[in-house]
Amino acid sequence: MKLNFSYSLETLRGDLFGGVTAAVVGLPVALAFGVASGLGPLAGLYGAVAVGFFAAVFGGTRSQISGPTAPMAVAMAVVVTTQAEGNLAIAFTIVVMAGLIQVLLGVMRVGRFVSYTPYSVISGFMSGIGVIVMLVHVMPFIGATVVSGGPLNTLRELPNAFQSVNMSAVVIAAVTLAVGVFWPSRLQKVLPPTLAALIVGTLLGVLWLTNTPIIGEIPTGLPSISLPDFGTDALVKALQPAVTIALLGSIDSLLTSLVADSMTRTRHNANRELMGQGIGNMAAGFIGALPGAGATLGTVVNIRAGGRTQISGAVRAVILLALVLGLGPLVEKIPHAVLAGILIKVGWDIIDWRFITRIHRVQREHLMVMVITMGMTVFLDLITAVIIGLIAAGMASARQFERLEMDSVVSVPLLDTTFFDKDGDEEVDDQEMFSARTGLVALRGSFSVASSSKLIDAISLDIQQHEVVILDFDDTVYVDDSAALVVEQLIDTAIEEDTAVIIMALKGNPAVTLTALNVLKRVPQERFVKNLEEARAVARKLLA
Repeated sequence: MKLNFSYSLETLRGDLFGGVTAAVVGLPVALAFGVASGLGPLAGLYGAVAVGFFAAVFGGTRSQISGPTAPMAVAMAVVVTTQAEGNLAIAFTIVVMAGLIQVLLGVMRVGRFVSYTPYSVISGFMSGIGVIVMLVHVMPFIGATVVSGGPLNTLRELPNAFQSVNMSAVVIAAVTLAVGVFWPSRLQKVLPPTLAALIVGTLLGVLWLTNTPIIGEIPTGLPSISLPDFGTDALVKALQPAVTIALLGSIDSLLTSLVADSMTRTRHNANRELMGQGIGNMAAGFIGALPGAGATLGTVVNIRAGGRTQISGAVRAVILLALVLGLGPLVEKIPHAVLAGILIKVGWDIIDWRFITRIHRVQREHLMVMVITMGMTVFLDLITAVIIGLIAAGMASARQFERLEMDSVVSVPLLDTTFFDKDGDEEVDDQEMFSARTGLVALRGSFSVASSSKLIDAISLDIQQHEVVILDFDDTVYVDDSAALVVEQLIDTAIEEDTAVIIMALKGNPAVTLTALNVLKRVPQERFVKNLEEARAVARKLLA
């Protein structure tokens, strides 16, 4: 039996299983990220419901699961402590603005550009997030309170915290972490490791080691709708952190979409995905929830359990909503140490070990980009890390393109005796025999800003050694504006040295770019030729 839009009962069954499994896995993670953000565990659950539902319904990735993620929790913790200074109205104004910015990014169709992010930047960013998550949760792991201000403040406070370690908290956190790591694979389909760790750690804290900090009282029921602060001063103050949250959520979501594509052999709609995520985050801001993004862990679990369409994400959100309505008394007893153990495992998994284990084989430039991005992520801030990482990656790529493009330049002297077809039996003196009054400069392949400066140094001297130079564009595929202006400098150099310039086989993109920039204005029309035969005839006239 087939449902509308070729939706079968088998697909529905897979979506239901995927949604249920993703809800079970996402429950403890949402609680943990809510606590980590400083908004509280209920904000994490509401975020999983709001972002998860609206991103699934309006998003552009069929099997993606959205909700609180480590980067968004870390960013929101910074917003709450520094940007909003504890004022939750301003914090949620930032969340609503971030969602609106994401919608605008989708409308402006900029989503596709995220796919151009170099892997070294992605690797450094994700590994930095993993390090942050683990560092910040060392404090609740040993029974201390989470320190505001990020990993640097945590490192400063660690010596004092270790002087008063709560051993009960350490035991609970260690057992929780061990269950999450060593949970048998044959049991994972029945009970996911994250949920098993939550249950075991909570039972330890409730039945035995009771002298540890717990989550405490949580209100239950439907969230109340509250309007954020839309005053002029609040909006101006919220703009910069809202842009940070929006860009971070967009990058996080679209990278997860790429993971989903690789597993399902489908293609996501990046711009629609941004709009769905933006709508979800706007809804989260209005109900006082933690903003979210595409969650890689939940998405992978959903796909492996059979989820293939947006219905799986909607099912997960509905299940979590049902749990929220009556979950409060059960969640209140969960020790902070349990969530710390879960998040340290999450942080470890976020680190890109696949890249790190191959560091000795990675090109030096790519390794430097990864290290710079990771360091900036941990010790500065997330968006600055991505921006600087992209700049460093662009510089590294430019060096490689420079080598490739310069290898495509051929500059050769054309001996008069061969180029002008002189009779080989004719006696000529030694000076005339080796005379090369004409030179050929062939620009093959693509030329961009990466090689523009080196083109001048490499070719100018060759041009000055001839009376005629032929610029061969027959195998030129692409010329950008920077390289086009270099061609103009080469022509100017030739004219200043009384060297005549012949333009050969100019067509396609190079012709469009050079003509648009009026680069060839100083070259007479009769010196534009189609092939080497015509170039030979023109050169002979110029040398006569």
